[in-house]
Amino acid sequence: MKGPRGYQFAAFRRSRRLMTSPRLWRTRLVFWAGALAIGAISAAFAHVADLAQGFFHGMSGQHGSEWQYLPLLVTPLGFIFCAWMGEVYFPGSQGSGIPQAIAARALREDPDKGGYLSLRMVFGKIALTVVGLGTGASIGREGPTVQVGAALMQQSARIGGMSHSRGLILAGSAAGIAAAFNTPLAGVVFAIEEMSRSYQARTNGTVLSAVIIAGVASLALVGSYSYFGYAHHTAAFPGDWPLVITCGVIGGALGGLFSRGTVWLVQRIRRWRAGKSRWMLVAVAGVAGLVVAVLGVATGGLTFGTGYEQARLAVEGTHLPAVFFLAKFFATLASTVSGIPGGLFAPSLAVGAGLGSTLGVIFGSSITLAAVLGMAGYFAGVVQAPMTAFVIIVEMTGNHDNVVPVMAASMLGYGVSRVLAPHPLYHALSRLFVADAIRRRRAIVHAATPAQAAE
Repeated sequence: MKGPRGYQFAAFRRSRRLMTSPRLWRTRLVFWAGALAIGAISAAFAHVADLAQGFFHGMSGQHGSEWQYLPLLVTPLGFIFCAWMGEVYFPGSQGSGIPQAIAARALREDPDKGGYLSLRMVFGKIALTVVGLGTGASIGREGPTVQVGAALMQQSARIGGMSHSRGLILAGSAAGIAAAFNTPLAGVVFAIEEMSRSYQARTNGTVLSAVIIAGVASLALVGSYSYFGYAHHTAAFPGDWPLVITCGVIGGALGGLFSRGTVWLVQRIRRWRAGKSRWMLVAVAGVAGLVVAVLGVATGGLTFGTGYEQARLAVEGTHLPAVFFLAKFFATLASTVSGIPGGLFAPSLAVGAGLGSTLGVIFGSSITLAAVLGMAGYFAGVVQAPMTAFVIIVEMTGNHDNVVPVMAASMLGYGVSRVLAPHPLYHALSRLFVADAIRRRRAIVHAATPAQAAE
């Protein structure tokens, strides 16, 4: 039997082997390089996306200018181009990217995962999202960054010979959201709550490491900043709590309707297009693009793009037009079901800020506070991840004094949304991608069977 010294010596030898093993160091270096790549690519993606959005606004001009109706042509054509390229050359790139990352974690076969997490997909997702923003789509880059992060980490795992790919996909997704929003804590919470719906002790260190390294790379490139400025107004008890409750309930109801409507429309469109030519794809994308263009022109360009600027103005105390949140709601819905790549995070936060701004005027409360609470209620209603919602919003607005009110609005929004939409949006959409992968696998097997039989 070994004594205490024997056990200590054996533990020391194991630790020394772990520290000096070339194979393990190669794995660590590849993993760290992957996390750094996520941070760097996320920062570059954000910069290019902002340039594309600025180009569109400059091209379309201001309300009352001679170019204000140009989006009625450019936006539908942009939608058709992005949807066609996604269908033909980058299948699986459609929509947010978060459902694809969730689907990849659920799939067992590497070829099935690779369909959604390849380097080809990384290029297509970024390029088509940028084109979408450059033609006025109401989309964001955060969801695509999640898919890009998961893909880069998956590729790093293959190079480094790493196992536990489900955990690495989780880590890449968390690193992507942390780098996209410059909110490291939100990346960890998002991975636990939204991507996995459970806490996995085996992968917690991997997730934290990826988030920290990607965050450092992003900070080195773009610096530290608060995404929507700083919300200095703090909710008072009991005076502001009717506003907290209203933002949570109405925001959650509107978010639940968006979630349920999106899933219903996507399913109906897929069934309608099944077995038909790709001209049906063109028709859906063109109609959706025209809806987005009409809403954008009617609101003087307010609903085009991510909605960052509008949300930031609301958080800083500027009242947004009452029609903004409704127009942005439908523009985002049309963009989401159109089949083009693009995320929901930023447009959803803009809708919530517009809703809160309107409710703030009705209640005679601070626009800043109301915008933050509206974002919490609506965003939690859309994604049904209340912890992610309040952590992201608190980190992005830089006011930790409002943690409890924002948390309350998020939980109310989540509860109301669950009544209207029992299945969380991203997980409901991920099942469609899982089904697609299974169908492709069966088609390959059936195609190979006659040849094998002839041999």
